[in-house]
Amino acid sequence: MTPISFLSTDVIRDRFSKAMSDMYKAEVPQYGALLELVERVNQETLNQQPDLHRRLKSQDELARLSVERHGAIRVGTANELSMLRRLFAVMGMYPVGYYDLSEAGVPVHSTAFRPIDDEALACNPFRVFTSLLRLELIESETLRQRSEEILAKRDIFTSRVRELIERHESEGGLTNKEADQFVKEALETFRWHQDATVDLETYHALHDEHRLIADVVCFRGPHINHLTPRTLDIDEVQRRMPDMGMNPKVVIEGPPHRECPILLRQTSFKALEESIRFAGNAKGTHTARFGEIEQRGMALTPRGRELYDQLLREGRKQAAELDNEAYQAVMNKVFMALPDCEETMRHEGLAYFHYCLTEAGQTAKGNASNDLEVLIEQGLVEAHPITYEDFLPVSAAGIFRSNLGGEQNEAYEGNANRGSFEEALGSQVTDELSLYAERERASKANVLSSVKGDTVKA
Repeated sequence: MTPISFLSTDVIRDRFSKAMSDMYKAEVPQYGALLELVERVNQETLNQQPDLHRRLKSQDELARLSVERHGAIRVGTANELSMLRRLFAVMGMYPVGYYDLSEAGVPVHSTAFRPIDDEALACNPFRVFTSLLRLELIESETLRQRSEEILAKRDIFTSRVRELIERHESEGGLTNKEADQFVKEALETFRWHQDATVDLETYHALHDEHRLIADVVCFRGPHINHLTPRTLDIDEVQRRMPDMGMNPKVVIEGPPHRECPILLRQTSFKALEESIRFAGNAKGTHTARFGEIEQRGMALTPRGRELYDQLLREGRKQAAELDNEAYQAVMNKVFMALPDCEETMRHEGLAYFHYCLTEAGQTAKGNASNDLEVLIEQGLVEAHPITYEDFLPVSAAGIFRSNLGGEQNEAYEGNANRGSFEEALGSQVTDELSLYAERERASKANVLSSVKGDTVKA
């Protein structure tokens, strides 16, 4: 009997990512214009910075740049979140990081489903930032109970995708044909629906509590609310958006522009006002979907992250209510306390690095020092910053608020509850910093093993 051939999770993820991009482009035409703008800016940046081009190519990041996307969805119940965990596992995506957005006045907590190992990230680093509505933070008992009743009646997954998820779990994979079916069926969970599941009065009651609550509760599913391409120059994209008919948010979220980019910078064009049909044939509008852009830099260590968080708080305090140009000027001044030099960042233990042999190092096996710093000085080893693959809670909340009317509710603040989130998820989330630390450790071990002539990798 011929053994069944299963498709790799990386291939399924790549197919799904591209299919979702096509779907979102059809639903939100401005997304297509955004992709064109980002591609043009990226190409110009690579032409102007040949060293950056060389580095991205050597780190296998150039090929992934054009397909790199992250999406975002919001779900309403523990059952929906748990099933999403199983759905994303079919695509080799796992929950990484816990994000408490209540600290910024938004009634959700979140994780990011993404690939974890280096090969999977190089293939397609598709991520979905997934938030769970925190009904317990709704002050009105009547609204809270009404929301629970509405959410209990819906099923955001097709029966066929449930079958395929169970088959993947029981058989260990999906065939090529089943993978195509899975992509088609899974897309239905993320599709936009113009018909609300509630009447206009209920919608307005939830909307007045918080727009995000109305967005999660009042529709058939957690429509994808943005799909984000990665740019190499977010300041230039922000500057050009108005010329493309896009209305950008006031400020770019995250750290300021630096010679050595860190973590994550994000901006977006404002959410679209879309026509909705409510139960009872009433008509109205809803604002949810928008276009986001991101620029990724190096991952920071706990020490670097502590300094970043401190500077961000100080900068935001000084720059409140300023436009983007003035905001960035303040942030640039505040962030002078964080070294803008890769070698300094490395020596001070502020960022994570991946170590690899140079061409000279490849020929020096068995005759080289076992001191990593000596190997670097001799030109036998290079240290490259590890790209930050995750998210920032303050930036995520800033994007949310920007596209939900700037609302926040102080009653939601300071309510982190990782335990309840993991209970709803049905598993623990992986600590993102541990992944970077392990990658750095393994690369050091591999380099030292190689120069000694060993064949076994760490």
